[in-house]
Amino acid sequence: MASVLDGVDQRTKLAGHNRFELLLFKLIGRQRFGINVFKVQEVIRCPALTQIPKSHTVICGVAHLRGKTIPVLDLSMAIGMSPLARDGENYVIVTEYNRAIQGFLVGAVDRIINIGWDQVNGPPKGSGKESYLTAVTEVENELIEVIDVEKVMKEVIGGQESASEDLIDDANSGVDDHVLIVDDSSVARNQVKRVCAQVGIECTALKDGLEAWEHLSQMVDEGTNISDYYTMIISDVEMPRMDGYTLATKIKSHPEMKDVYLILHTSLSGVFNTSMVEKVGANKFLAKFEPDILVATIQEQLKAYHEKHKDSEI
Repeated sequence: MASVLDGVDQRTKLAGHNRFELLLFKLIGRQRFGINVFKVQEVIRCPALTQIPKSHTVICGVAHLRGKTIPVLDLSMAIGMSPLARDGENYVIVTEYNRAIQGFLVGAVDRIINIGWDQVNGPPKGSGKESYLTAVTEVENELIEVIDVEKVMKEVIGGQESASEDLIDDANSGVDDHVLIVDDSSVARNQVKRVCAQVGIECTALKDGLEAWEHLSQMVDEGTNISDYYTMIISDVEMPRMDGYTLATKIKSHPEMKDVYLILHTSLSGVFNTSMVEKVGANKFLAKFEPDILVATIQEQLKAYHEKHKDSEI
């Protein structure tokens, strides 16, 4: 199980076809959960952990792996369940999110499955804002829950919430600027909305690629010029029903949408992102969540957008 990332080229091809691989695991009890294999570096038996004074209660300690020190979070505690035993019998899933490496303590690791994003749905209605679910799928008549790791990371580790005020250039904003945000995580949507608000631009926020595609298609049917209406689209990659790569491919292949500026904004790390951005025709890739870099990218595109439209009016 330690070599879960063997065959990275194959997994890249899956991502380009609205498919991915899900590592299934358990916390406490029989319920199985899932995490995208692309975020997993390895799976190991829980090593000896060094306690960190005054750390968050969810952080079990730090593990020392091949010269690196990584925090280990009790994923069961993080989502409001009972803590897992820390006796060395459990497992740690070592992951990379937003260019940071951390481990998640889990009760057991099951297997890897290959599925399509169209088999993955958003959380059930009524889950509420406090839910830690970002998606669900069904495997062998059993509901698999995908945890909103971005929510967990925000609550436990925190991070910069807004862009630095000295980076905000009010001159870039225009009354008609409008950004489409596409992300299944409410935490991620709100983070991007907060940065857009700092710049003074309006947002429409949708929950997955299919919802965004249907929204854009309806606008085209109604005669709306997408690249005139939306200054840019900022889309996640991992989303139920339709992932960001597929959404980008469809947008950039459509004669009425292809000119819109499209940013893929994802917690997925790795060298494959550059080639995937080129493959699907997106304009830029940004790693989550670095608000200063995000605001700089937004303002750069606002400036280019305004210059282009000013030239077209002459």
